[in-house]
Amino acid sequence: MRITGISTHVVGTPWRNLTHVLVHTDEGLTGVGETRMLGHTDALLGYLREAEVNHIAGSDPFAIEDLVRRMKYGDYGRAGEIVMSGIACVEMACWDIKGKALGVPVWQLLGGRANAADPRIKAYANGWYTVERTPEAFHAAARRVIERGYRALKLDPFGTGSFELDHAETTRSLALVEAVRDAIGEENELLLEMHGRFSPATAIRLAREMEPFRPSWLEEPVPPENLKALAKVAARVNMPVATGERIHDRIEFRELFESQAVDIIQPDVGHLGGISETRKLAATAETHYVLVAPHNVGGSVLTAANLQVAGCTPNFKILEHFNDFADAEIKKVVKGAPEVVDGYFTLSDAPGLGVEFDVDAAAEFPQQRAHFDLWAEDWHKRDGAPRGSRP
Repeated sequence: MRITGISTHVVGTPWRNLTHVLVHTDEGLTGVGETRMLGHTDALLGYLREAEVNHIAGSDPFAIEDLVRRMKYGDYGRAGEIVMSGIACVEMACWDIKGKALGVPVWQLLGGRANAADPRIKAYANGWYTVERTPEAFHAAARRVIERGYRALKLDPFGTGSFELDHAETTRSLALVEAVRDAIGEENELLLEMHGRFSPATAIRLAREMEPFRPSWLEEPVPPENLKALAKVAARVNMPVATGERIHDRIEFRELFESQAVDIIQPDVGHLGGISETRKLAATAETHYVLVAPHNVGGSVLTAANLQVAGCTPNFKILEHFNDFADAEIKKVVKGAPEVVDGYFTLSDAPGLGVEFDVDAAAEFPQQRAHFDLWAEDWHKRDGAPRGSRP
């Protein structure tokens, strides 16, 4: 079997473009992969056009390690977000083809279920708080998440916070988290996101003030470039620290593990080079007693790919999911889209990734500008409207 070529299809929403890559073969089998880009979709498509000629066409889709190595190192330049995301899309699609050809799900090819007695993967909701930034609105929105069956949710309550957060915004953020905790009850998980907003001193202060609401983790408290700053926070807060979504090569996680500044890593399968790269990283994390909770802001194909990793990873914690609350209509572009029931995904036994991309349905969602600025007023509404720039 040989790859004859690829085709790309962008599913657009006001705040995110989801790039899908179909890998075609001379035996009629087709696989699909997906990633989500912010502001770099055209760059990704340009890279894929060149990679198709230089590396992909004519390759054996079963020889995934060889293809990934050639795409990563064969152009000599150091691979960053664009290249690793392109690799991820093609790599996922090759796993999809391999699973379909052999009649088994990808997780089976990666070692089988880590928990054979329970095929469920816990989910947490994101993108649910596209409401006015008041305790009453957040409380009502959080209740809807629990009523939908989720047992965990995440939020960034800090508005446009950058390095510091003044007294008024601190009080407002605390009120939002208090309202959410009241809405979801004591038994459900509340995950606290900081999006790399703060200086270490501010992150530590805010984390301590949030302790009464028992967040299950503190995510990206400081910008991701400085591991010593992260270690400073981790040493002074009373909750697990999570990070990793903006690291695009598993090798770069080495210093993060050595620093012991993280309890939960959050690799993005769509940016890290795909399924096998993420599985290798998860195995390394296991040797450091670190849990894995992937960053998952994509659509149903990317969610399905994450579930393949989840199913065979002993140190897997929980999977992020946007698609029940933020532009949920895009689920129609995938047949067999994974669904959350009573707070969990069920690991599919279907061959490959277990989903099929619907090209005709995808055409209803053309590529958009997809504006998203985390430092703009009301960014959390995710409507794509420009509201100013970062202070």
